[in-house]
Amino acid sequence: MPASPSTARAINDRVALRLLQQEGPLTAGQLKQLTGLSRPTVADLVERLTAAGLIDVVGESGEQRRGPNARLYGIVADRAQLAALDVRTEGVSVVVSDLLGRELARASVPIADDTGTGPAVEQAVTLVERAAKEAGAERLHAVGVGAPGLIDPATGELRDSSGLPEWHRRLVAALQERLPARVIVENETNLAALAEQRDGVARDRDTFVLLWLGHGTGAAVVLDGRLRRGASGGTGEIGFLPVPGTSTLPSATDCEGGFHSLAGSAAIAELASGYGLVAAPASSGEPEAAALVRQAVAALPSPSSSPSSTSSSSSGADRFLSALADRLAIGAASVVAVLDPGCVVLGGEVGQAGGEVLAARVGERLVRMSPLPVEVRASTLGGGAVLRGALLTARESAQDDLFAPRPR
Repeated sequence: MPASPSTARAINDRVALRLLQQEGPLTAGQLKQLTGLSRPTVADLVERLTAAGLIDVVGESGEQRRGPNARLYGIVADRAQLAALDVRTEGVSVVVSDLLGRELARASVPIADDTGTGPAVEQAVTLVERAAKEAGAERLHAVGVGAPGLIDPATGELRDSSGLPEWHRRLVAALQERLPARVIVENETNLAALAEQRDGVARDRDTFVLLWLGHGTGAAVVLDGRLRRGASGGTGEIGFLPVPGTSTLPSATDCEGGFHSLAGSAAIAELASGYGLVAAPASSGEPEAAALVRQAVAALPSPSSSPSSTSSSSSGADRFLSALADRLAIGAASVVAVLDPGCVVLGGEVGQAGGEVLAARVGERLVRMSPLPVEVRASTLGGGAVLRGALLTARESAQDDLFAPRPR
């Protein structure tokens, strides 16, 4: 059936708003060209969206041009303020932005292991409120939260997970009570994959797997452009994957003995120490493993160096990175054999620190281990991908609300 006039208007409005979001300010003529709509239809939608306070004239196209045809229309960025949270076991980071994603405020707070549930929740919520105030946001329209653990696919709520602090689950409820905003919670690795697909190294891929390498391990699966969560929200719990090279097997409540025992930050630090590597002081919140991997990459001799100039420290760094690549390839090969993603992104702080050097070594091993073609890429966003993905999620939520058709 053909769309009703009101439905057609809503579709046209949404298309125009998405184009303005993605392409930046556009003239009515450019909107006509990009949408394929008639000039009168574009004029009507520009009038509607301007009256709704969603777009406004932000300039003119060309120094010599004047008049209505030269007007540049853009999204009204301050129509909504958004927040994104990266919730870790050791603390919380928050970013506040406008509707275009421009950062207005950023803050973080460490939360010690011995902090009680109530005080921990209060510290985190207060951090968000303070950042919103600093950004000049009277109210937040949407809040995206990235957290470790399983997200119930039916309710969208963070499930009880062993090894994670109780304040994680309480935080979401507290945010919903204290903030006049929609709160969306998602697994941190899934958000990292979303960010890498939109703004990072996987922009040209609609099917890939992100292997999260930070304090812990995880994976996110994107197939045919869609994030796959699984029946219980547990897709990507690769830390529990049984692998050779460990002294035991993982259990339903403990990933010790699984892939986490090979590729978690503590395991990587122990591996590095065996090759004589000691990490320099890392930046706040950075896993020790990321600092070690970055130092090892930096210590490698340049391609133009002669073999005789290779020092013992660079030799130890080379052997450490090779041993780490062996470990990472074990987990990656299992994922490739089951999903055939064509691309594996080494994400998180460790993946970013290893860069192309580590990605190339893992890729070489996968070629020998798997008959399926696969490309290994290093994250360009690192640990910051979680906040970026949470912000994208909050923005999508706000746009779904603000760009929805209004009754006439």
